[in-house]
Amino acid sequence: MRLDEGALRALVPRVLAGLVRRGEDFDAAEDALQEALLEAMRSWPEHPPRDPQAWLTTVATRRLIDARRSEAARQRREEAIGADRPPAADLGDFTSEPGDDTLFLLFCCCSPDLSPASQVALTLRAVGGLTTREIADAFYVPEVTMAQRISRAKRTLRGRRLDSPGDLAVVLRVLYLIYTTGHTERIDLAPEAIRLARQLTLATEEPEARGLLALMLLNHARLPARTDAEGRIVPLDRQDRSLWDAREIAEGVRVLQSALAMQTDERPPGRYEIEAAIAALHDDAASAEETDWDQILGWYDDLLALSADPASEDPAAVLGRAVAVGHVHGGAAGLRETDRLGDAIGERHRWHAVRAHLHELDGDLGAAAEAYAEAARRATNVSERDHLVRQAARARAA
Repeated sequence: MRLDEGALRALVPRVLAGLVRRGEDFDAAEDALQEALLEAMRSWPEHPPRDPQAWLTTVATRRLIDARRSEAARQRREEAIGADRPPAADLGDFTSEPGDDTLFLLFCCCSPDLSPASQVALTLRAVGGLTTREIADAFYVPEVTMAQRISRAKRTLRGRRLDSPGDLAVVLRVLYLIYTTGHTERIDLAPEAIRLARQLTLATEEPEARGLLALMLLNHARLPARTDAEGRIVPLDRQDRSLWDAREIAEGVRVLQSALAMQTDERPPGRYEIEAAIAALHDDAASAEETDWDQILGWYDDLLALSADPASEDPAAVLGRAVAVGHVHGGAAGLRETDRLGDAIGERHRWHAVRAHLHELDGDLGAAAEAYAEAARRATNVSERDHLVRQAARARAA
């Protein structure tokens, strides 16, 4: 039998979540699970288990018990260990639903004892199953820096029972990062983020949780049209909209409407509700030419208004608004909007790509070609780089 490493990897967050819910130390549980995974890779090809998740849980639990016994024998600290952490639960007690356990682990990784950056990094590692390199790429930091951040987070939690869940706003931010990372690099993470977001909407009445779920659904609905038969990126304005998932769009709109219905003067729409409204307007347009850019610009104004200090504005939101300004008031007006970000993200490829699009709207194809080429030189993702190279060639040939 050929071992399905992808399926094996997908089990890791669920098994880890079950161990942590039982009261196991996070660091020790992760080490025990890694040993169980190594054993699985050795034995499963010839002796596949009937229930892979239960098998991993059983083996990891045995490793935890062995480690505790070894520690007790070596340091003679049986009573201290019993006081510091609860004994390992009987395997028969492992009855929680896997999804619920994963959601529990998500909140626990957002522990108030951790810094926001560590909360996000640890969750992406434990719940999202990302490697240290993938997390580092998501944060635009060196891999060694992210490895140190994750290690510090695990040291902070060492010996503590994870029973103080973190803030919902952090959980939402982490979930969205899991979705966007999975969407661009490892697509299997996007459905997992949506699944967790669905569970979250059942666990809280917070409208922003619904806004996040709606945003994911409305973006994910376009997935079938995002690449062509050769795997090349297809920009939004050139996508075959008949390939979009109409049922997913309808569900996203329903979820968004339920969130916006909770709006009051004291509680205006939050970031995820606003971004979902923008996504809904794109999804509602029968063609790129029919996009309601005036409404989109209005929503972007609301989004930027959430930042009390202009210095704290989200660069992605500013760039999105610049595109909307370009479609409503002309490419030159949009370009002026991007100038305010030049010092902040002028080194990023996305800034140059947006300016290239705005130069096209302004009718300056030469400047557009140069900006696309510059964006391609700065892009780190191969698919994006190839797409930008093609865009530059198209602008030159036009």
